Parts: sequence; C-alpha cells; structure tokens
Amino acid sequence: MPDTSLFLPTTKEEMTARGWYWYDFLLVTGDAYVDHPSFGMAVIGRVLESAGYRVAILAQPDWHSAEEFDAMGRPKLAALVTAGNLDSMVAHYTAAKKPRSEDFYSPGKKAGLRPDRASIVYSQRVKEAFPGLPVIFGGLEASLRRFAHYDYWDDKVRNSILIDSGADLLVYGMGETPTLEIAAALKAKTPVSGIVNIRGTAYVTAEPVGDITERATETCSCDEIRRDKTAYAKSAMTEYLEHDPITGKTVIQRHGERLLAVNPPAMPLRRELLDKYAELPYTREWHPKYDALGGVPAIEEVRFSVIHNRGCFGACNFCALAFHQGRIVTSRSRESVVREVAAMTKHPLFKGYVHDVGGPTANFRQPSCKKQLTKGMCKDRACLSPTACPNLEVDHRDYLQLLRELREITGVKKVFIRSGVRFDYLTYEKYGDFFADLVRHHVSGQLKVAPEHISDNALKAMGKPFNSVYERFCEKWNKLNERYGKKQFLVPYLMSSHPGCTMDDARNLAKYLRVRHMRPEQVQDFYPTPGTLSSCMFYTGLDPRTLEPIYVPRSPKEKSAQRALLQPQRNGYSGNRSKR
Repeated sequence: MPDTSLFLPTTKEEMTARGWYWYDFLLVTGDAYVDHPSFGMAVIGRVLESAGYRVAILAQPDWHSAEEFDAMGRPKLAALVTAGNLDSMVAHYTAAKKPRSEDFYSPGKKAGLRPDRASIVYSQRVKEAFPGLPVIFGGLEASLRRFAHYDYWDDKVRNSILIDSGADLLVYGMGETPTLEIAAALKAKTPVSGIVNIRGTAYVTAEPVGDITERATETCSCDEIRRDKTAYAKSAMTEYLEHDPITGKTVIQRHGERLLAVNPPAMPLRRELLDKYAELPYTREWHPKYDALGGVPAIEEVRFSVIHNRGCFGACNFCALAFHQGRIVTSRSRESVVREVAAMTKHPLFKGYVHDVGGPTANFRQPSCKKQLTKGMCKDRACLSPTACPNLEVDHRDYLQLLRELREITGVKKVFIRSGVRFDYLTYEKYGDFFADLVRHHVSGQLKVAPEHISDNALKAMGKPFNSVYERFCEKWNKLNERYGKKQFLVPYLMSSHPGCTMDDARNLAKYLRVRHMRPEQVQDFYPTPGTLSSCMFYTGLDPRTLEPIYVPRSPKEKSAQRALLQPQRNGYSGNRSKR
C-alpha cells in the first residue's frame, strides 16, 4: 500500500491512521489532489494545517449524490469549496464551446471528473450532506464570478455565484489571510452570518450591515445590467477600479431583494509570509492513489519550477490576474527560492534542470512604482500600455541576482524561464545586464513572449503596448543572440478575434507573419472568460474604460477566418522559421 502519511488525509482510513476521530475543515476541490504550491487547494490546506487546524481533502467527488461528501464525517467548522485551478467551464470547453477531450488536472487526463459550474454543484451537495454547516467558496471560479457577470456558455448575465450556490461566504483573490481569519472567527464560535468585515470576502445580506453604506460604493444592480449594456460596462469598470487593497471600497450590488457585499481585497502578503507559505511541507507530488491511473499530468510543468512572485501590473484586459491576484507585485526572498531549488536537487527525478523561475509574469519582482504602496493603482492609466508610465521603475537587478545564485547551486545544470517574460518591461531596462544573461543562460532554445497582435487598434483594446515596442524588443533579441552565437527563437503568443480586432487587422497581422516567414504555433481565439474587461467588451460592444462602441467579432465564421489567417500552414502553406 503506498505511503499516504505525508499527504493531507483523503479518506476515513487515512484520518484514523493519524489518530483523528474529528477534523475542522473539509476541503472540496474539482482538481485531483496534488500537494504542490502551484495548486491553490494544496496551499490553503497546508496553510490551515500550519495554523493548527485539521484538514481533509475531498478531491473530484462523485457529485450525483451527497454520499461521497459525507464519507469522512461532518467537519467541526466548515467546508471549503473550490472548482480547482481553473474555472470549471473553461476546464470543460474550448473557445468554440466544444467539449475538451482531456483534463490535465485529472488522473490520466480523464475528462468529465468534475461537473459544469463545479462550485455551485459542490456547495449544494455539501448542504445536503451537512445541513447547517458553513460553506465557503474560494479559487479562481469564485473570484471571477463574485459579481453578476456575463457567462459566455449561457450567453447571458448570471447572478453572483454566491447567490446561485447558496454558500455562506466567498473568498476571492489569494485566500491565505482571509481563510485564516474566517477559521479563527468560526473557532471562536462566531456565526458565519456574522463574519462580514474580512477583507477579500463577499457575503449576501437582506439589508445593510452596520455602517456598510457609509464605507461602500453601490454599483448597478443585477437587474439593471441585464437590461442595459451601458450599465453593465459601468458596473464592470467600478468592480475593476475597486479591486485595490489600498483604495478599494466595499462594493454593493443588489440582486432582487438581497444585497451582495464584496469587501475590499486582502492586502498582499508580506515577503516573510510568502516565504513561509511556499516552504510548508508539501510533498510536491500527486496523491499515491492516482499512481495506477496514470498520475496527474498538470504537475509535470511545475514539479521542478519555482514561483517567486505574485500579482501583475501588466493589466491585460483579457487576463484574470487583475481580478484575482491583483496588480501589486510582491515576491519571495532570494534566500527562500534558493532553499527551494537546493531541496529540489535531491529529488530522484531531478536531472539538473530548473524548468522555470517565474510566476504570473516572470520578470516582475517589485511594484511598478513606490506610489502604489500608499496611493494604490492609478485609476486613469495603466503602467505599461499603450506606452510606459513616466513613474514606471524598471529594475531587474534583484531577479538577475536570484538567477545567478540559482545557477551556482550544486546539482543545477540550467535554470530556464518559461512562464513568460514581459517583453515591454524588459525593453525599458536601464541597466542592461538582465537581457544579456537571459539570452546567454536562461532560454531553452525558445523564449515565450506575448505580443498578441501587431494592430495598434487591437492592442489598445487588449491593454497591450503598441507594436513598435515589440519591434524594439525583437531587434535587441536578435542582436544579443548574434553577439553570443546563439540560435534561439521567440515563440510569440497571438490572439485572434479579440474585441477591437477587425478582419483588416487580422489580414495585416497575416501579412506581417508572411513577410517575416513566421509560422506561429500559439494562436488563441479570444475566450470571453468571466469577469474580465475584455469579456465586458464582447458582451456589451462597449469599451468600459471609455464607454465608446467597439467592434466585436462574434460570428463563428469570422472568428474562424481570423484564426485561419494567422495559421496558413494548416491549409498547406510552408515557410521558413525566422529568429522572430
């Protein structure tokens, strides 16, 4: 029998083997159980464990009845529910709304082991199994669906997920601090209905609680945004701007006779806590029960990778990060990362290669300017798009030193950066050493970057820098590769059919690729995922930043045509690969 003692318990038998006859929290997740800090469920479980709580994991339960939810008995304090690392609808369906054949977060890549709208379904089953037990949501699905939102799969505006699920409380963003505060309140026998003042949480109430209306802003009601797309766009922008831990207010949104109250975001974790939570006793493996099923493939990209930072001030409009991790960047200490990689070298499967030292954006290690720490993020402009803010502080020296220290660890042959370098930030580098080191030491033949498009019209809608910035980056990349005798290539991520992108824009991009003999393998048809500003544009036909009309490619025919223009090799075109 495989040894499961180093994992959090997943069965009654594993609990009793620890001498447990009660426990505090049941953590229900739509992913298979992988005990690694890249999996949010594992992080929350280990954080609670480190605070002295008993936590059991219920991974990918059969949701057709409450039987498996009740198998480990009733937890003393609460059930914590997450759909997993992805929104369950994104996990199940492509941008064309076709079912996916594989799920990398499931054993053997088997699809269909979680329900559609998993958070809602799991919440309902927990309520059936344990009447009266507090149910608390978390994870990406909860974060991005916390307000009334446009749902691409239903093609309509849905209620807040908290309304539809009947859960008691929602944790959004990075959940360590709010979860610990909720746990302490429940342990102190505070009714879950009385937990209303914790940052990074949302709750539903029949009437205003205390002085909530004096310290809050009310956005358009659910009924209003269903009737009026301009109201939807205004509401989306309010929600975006209030997602700021420094300046954000509680946002109230009416759902019929009830009020949804979304408290301001939790403050970013201090470096000491980032270090502490990253170095909890994770096994960094899937649970042994998956061995016979082929394991859980999602771990392969991260087993020998390191997350050194959190947050992203890139502010791409199609990206979930702004509404989840937030735009203020924090990072772990170099010492902590060095310890993690040194321990990695002892793993029997380690071959000397650190696959990635990254995060949401690999080359961010500090906030974009000091002003953010006291005044929050600017409401009237982005840090990097369409051009760099004059206050932007570009400094790779700490990241450069970190990478150099990792290269010196005994047993490490190569340290790669694969999670994506923000090329525009790199273009503004003042000191020059990092770009050279990147080219010489940290590219495994190909470097992933995300220009997304070459049309400034489309790029402005995306919240990306103008194409001239990417051109400057490519020019310097080519010169450095020539200087150091490298034959390395850029792998540009491109996106078709984003709001603002016309057929003329797509043709211009196709011409750009053809002239440069580029054959992109990474093309994503725009996917209107919940909560983003780009999804607001797709639904409303308005840019929420200006309320001006914006062109939206909607028909399957046009969307297919835009994508086909970017990958002509699929129709028989052949060309030579270039350095770009």
